Amino acid sequence: MLDLVFYTDNTLKAEPYTTSEIIANNTNNSRVSVRRLIEKHIDRLKQFGKVEFEMQPLPSGQKAKVYKLNEQQATLLITFLDNSDIVANFKTLLVKQFYEMRDELTKRNINRAIEKPVKKTLMDCIKKWKYASKYAYSNINKLLIKGATGLSIKALKKERGDAKAALDLLTSQEQEKYKQLEQKVIAYIEADFDYQLIKALLTGKEIKFIYQGAMQDDKLTIS
Repeated sequence: MLDLVFYTDNTLKAEPYTTSEIIANNTNNSRVSVRRLIEKHIDRLKQFGKVEFEMQPLPSGQKAKVYKLNEQQATLLITFLDNSDIVANFKTLLVKQFYEMRDELTKRNINRAIEKPVKKTLMDCIKKWKYASKYAYSNINKLLIKGATGLSIKALKKERGDAKAALDLLTSQEQEKYKQLEQKVIAYIEADFDYQLIKALLTGKEIKFIYQGAMQDDKLTIS
């Protein structure tokens, strides 16, 4: 499926948008004609928010102005185009993708709100944890982010952009996985498992209990 809609960034405050270039390429109109149409109706479009643009390089070495339009602006602009089958089909796909992007963003914000009480429970558990250290919560959070996304926090922010909390960059599916892992960690901490054992359980490392004899305790090894 063609990517017609994008996010302004990857945080929870992102806004979906499309561009004048996307509209031109998918409606059999030239980039210049679409830009002129935007400029002709700029005051109408501004009623639905600021009309932003950026200068993008062309193969010729010159730069072209590419407008960024939100859902209402893009929908309005398309009404000014000839009502052909190509335009109607594009509008259908565009509206669908705008809806999907907004639905995903809504899910992410709801999941983030639902997760906050769980986060508080985790922090309270860590405070009582006999293996707690100065960096206990930070280390656990790094472990959860890696388990949910497959990326370190540093790599996640490099790939998706910076955010106050790495959790704000997760997709709705990643948020669900993070929450599941978080519940497991709470249970492990309450069972007094140490960090290395928790890490092994979350990452799937092999755990072996080796019996050393009747007078000695069982010894835990992780490989």
